[in-house]
Amino acid sequence: MSKVETQVEALVTKLFAGTDYELVDVEYVKERDWYLRIFADKAGGIDLDDCQTISEQLSAKLDEANIIGNAYILEVSSPGIDRILKKDRDFIREAGKVVDVTLYAPLNGKKLFVGELEGRDAEFLRLKDTEPLPRYKVALVRLHIDF
Repeated sequence: MSKVETQVEALVTKLFAGTDYELVDVEYVKERDWYLRIFADKAGGIDLDDCQTISEQLSAKLDEANIIGNAYILEVSSPGIDRILKKDRDFIREAGKVVDVTLYAPLNGKKLFVGELEGRDAEFLRLKDTEPLPRYKVALVRLHIDF
């Protein structure tokens, strides 16, 4: 995490204290412009009104804290139904669900694994009926969607 992301995460965590909101992730990236993306959720899901409320409250707090010295675009959104799993709490909460795992390089000729998440530890990501996947090879884990 960048310094900006770490500072914004602390600010958002404080802002969400005592609310139904959960901070899922913070992303500060340079595309054509700089973007600060806040991914939030709550029981039952987050809606557009929630995103607007969070955006307005957070915008004021960010101006106050002066964490980001350049112009940026603030986006607040849901992590989506195919949410990316990054943090330990994500893997604990989503255990038993089917996930898509993409590796940086092939393992036994495959870069994509789909299976029921059993958990992860310091060395391996574990899917049911699949050999343990070394964490250093895992590029991305997201919830699987059946169409």
